[in-house]
Amino acid sequence: MRVTTRIISRYAISLIFVLTGTAASAQTWQPPADAQRCPSKWGPGDQRGSGNHMKPETVLRAVKIIRTGEVIELGHRLNSSMPFFGTRRFDVHTKRTFMNPQSNRRGSNEELVVSEIGQVGTQFDGFAHQTIGNSMYNCFKVDETSTRGGFEKLGIENVGSLITRGVLIDVAAMKGVEILPDNYEITPQDIEQALERQKLKLQSGDAVIIHTGWSKLWGKDNTRYAKGCPGIGVAAAEWLAKQDPMLVGADNISVEVSPNPDPKVSLPIHQIMLVVNGIHLLENMKLDELAAKRVYEFAFFVQPLKIQGGTGSTVAPIAVR
Repeated sequence: MRVTTRIISRYAISLIFVLTGTAASAQTWQPPADAQRCPSKWGPGDQRGSGNHMKPETVLRAVKIIRTGEVIELGHRLNSSMPFFGTRRFDVHTKRTFMNPQSNRRGSNEELVVSEIGQVGTQFDGFAHQTIGNSMYNCFKVDETSTRGGFEKLGIENVGSLITRGVLIDVAAMKGVEILPDNYEITPQDIEQALERQKLKLQSGDAVIIHTGWSKLWGKDNTRYAKGCPGIGVAAAEWLAKQDPMLVGADNISVEVSPNPDPKVSLPIHQIMLVVNGIHLLENMKLDELAAKRVYEFAFFVQPLKIQGGTGSTVAPIAVR
């Protein structure tokens, strides 16, 4: 009986360690100097970063995955009851614009939207969104490119349509839970184990999508959702960057673990991906259906709004299998 009790106790302690992590495992990070990261591997003056993977052969590779034609939507609905970060907002005001005098009595309706339209809902982060000091991706400088009407370089309008192979990495399922614990730091080992479980390997130019289960809180416990989240840590971000993806997305508010286990740094994965490596981030994805159906490989489609000089865009991505 004592032996059995010891075994159960050890298992419980191991499970708690796996799910919660420890502060000792946190990896700190310091931004590289401009001279260490510029010019980008895509060349001096490049504004597209990982978007350069978008080529005809990338599209053809993606559509070959389609077998059933089923479309799975990966974007949340936009409304004022969404979780918001900080003081962001989304207000819709409808108005009746015309009742035309002709015999057919054609009426028109429209709406005014008051929002940070690039940074709410399911959102696509562009390269002008984050900096290391005054410096952005490929060492474009904020004070040299920012205007009252938008950024003259790295605007979200440069992204265009992205169609590629999508890979869902279901870390929550690999851990045997519906939702990863608050502030759980996803490691390279977690990602590798999940991929092994799914019998998949990443390829250059993939859309890498990480399922944490966090979106189950969307619209149900917005306070908890926006306060922090499980997500990839520094080591996982650097591992993913070496795989050369087109973008990295997740079903949480920041893709990365938040707050970071190292209190001395603030959202370093945003800098690692957007500023250092020129890899786009896709946040607040709706992944419940994709995960429930165990759709781990699919054709992925997304196109940000062409907001001239914008830092990001609300999007409605889809997966087609």
